[in-house]
Amino acid sequence: MIARKWHGRTSLENADAYLEFLKKRAVPDYSGVAGCLGVYLLRRDDENSAHFETLTFWTSEEAIRAFAGEDVLKAKYYPEDDDFLLEFEPEVRHYEAIEGRRLDTA
Repeated sequence: MIARKWHGRTSLENADAYLEFLKKRAVPDYSGVAGCLGVYLLRRDDENSAHFETLTFWTSEEAIRAFAGEDVLKAKYYPEDDDFLLEFEPEVRHYEAIEGRRLDTA
């Protein structure tokens, strides 16, 4: 299993709207691809901006290629990102997912 991690940064004033955009546009796009095992959105605010990390899990590079294109390490952006992001990082990071466990507290 491959974990794919992307980072983006917005202004604090645009952060809530960007989160809604990610939920409505990016998450369905990721999860609609065969081989996507999960999507997690992470947010951290600092004094000047909001940092977003998208962490997705995939069955293979082939599955990632179906989502991201031939260059699996190239970041995928949407036209709407121009309205929110302060910069565009060119690449994502991939990790081999060794083990994972969800612990339900209920």
